[in-house]
Amino acid sequence: MKQGKKGKVILAATMASLLVLTTACSSGKSNSSDGKQNVTITFRSSGSEDTLTKYFKSGLVEEFQKQNPDIKVNIAPILASEGDYTSKIVLQLKSADTAPDIVAEDTSIIKSDAAAGYLSALDSQVGGWADWKDHIIENLKAGVTGEDGKIYGIPATTDTRGIWYNKELLAEAGIAVPFKPASWAEVLEAARTIKAKFPDVTPLNLIVGKSSGEGVTMQTLEMLLYGTNDTLYNDSTKKWVVNSPGLLDSFKFINQVFNVDKTGTSLQVALNGQAGSIAFQQLFPQGKLAMAVDGSWAGSTWFENGAAPIANVQDKMGFAPFPTQNGQAPGATTMSGGWAWSIPEKSKNKEAAWKFMQFLMNRDNATARVIAEGALSPRNDSTEVTGYTDRTFIAEAQEMVNTAHFRPANDQYATVSAQLQSIVESIATGKLTPEDAVKQFKDGVTRALGADSVEEK
Repeated sequence: MKQGKKGKVILAATMASLLVLTTACSSGKSNSSDGKQNVTITFRSSGSEDTLTKYFKSGLVEEFQKQNPDIKVNIAPILASEGDYTSKIVLQLKSADTAPDIVAEDTSIIKSDAAAGYLSALDSQVGGWADWKDHIIENLKAGVTGEDGKIYGIPATTDTRGIWYNKELLAEAGIAVPFKPASWAEVLEAARTIKAKFPDVTPLNLIVGKSSGEGVTMQTLEMLLYGTNDTLYNDSTKKWVVNSPGLLDSFKFINQVFNVDKTGTSLQVALNGQAGSIAFQQLFPQGKLAMAVDGSWAGSTWFENGAAPIANVQDKMGFAPFPTQNGQAPGATTMSGGWAWSIPEKSKNKEAAWKFMQFLMNRDNATARVIAEGALSPRNDSTEVTGYTDRTFIAEAQEMVNTAHFRPANDQYATVSAQLQSIVESIATGKLTPEDAVKQFKDGVTRALGADSVEEK
């Protein structure tokens, strides 16, 4: 968020505090003065005109209340950054006096919030909801499943990651378009081909600078690792895998791009915290970048109302699945994030809350939200809704959901991710060999979490 003058910052902070206080006070009431059941729904807001607030105020709540005259829905957004939102919502969930009845949960923290006892298991509810079995995309259910195997949320939005590419550059270099690499080797070969044909074009952008934070881990390292036969966290043993063939090969891929083939972005760009923005707002529009591994949302930069519009963008740019290492099944891989709706354990109106959640997540309402936000839908029937797949690149991005993986939803993940961010940067800059990187990762995570929290493969 951009900071304004001192007075504006103080005012914004005061308003945010008042909003949280108001939310806390209102969500403790189980019934309104007219005898109706109160259902308070809380989510993160980026400001008074944010898309999700507008969505709720578009007549959605009024329609639900018309269908359910015994229920009153209260919208209680929290004005905060994503990190601050997580902290603030945990404080609310701890008490029956402040817990909302429905809460927006980042899928990366559902497991930890469920394990802490903050969320109510929804197995009985989804068991009687036909849409759960028939229309919620199966892969996405892993993101709302607790370590105990129970369901703690309904996926509401999602995203994917793949290879964005300049169709014209690839075609001129003799690379088949649409680009559909079948293995890592084909991605690397395409990058080398671009370098040979267009010396002034950057062949491949990977997020590798630790100043880009989680983007390094999720957009780069995990995109590679989950395309091997290995993983970062062993769900069976509840341990972090700090040494595996897949991890070493992932590090080798990054090293190949930046130090062997030298097909990556310059370190001046790569280490910039705005590397992604530079790639999509400058290099791609200027014809100076051929490929980039990044999220499904990134292409909106080139739309008519985006930061760097490209005329007839669908004819000039493409979005390809990232292949598994050797083309092994399922052939491609992606990382997904997104948000879910959950019912807090201390909610006072769980039955009414579930009614509203079903309403929110029916085909038309769920699809209307993701269209408004530019996100992907967790429902397989959203493609039937007019306007959903009409959006540029959405059909390609939606197809990738079927091979989605999620970040380990564990309290220790932030520590592990920070280690990876630093190590990936050191590989890209040539300070660490892939082999030394594995050793440093193993030593760092073991030191931080303890020997009983790690394993090697």
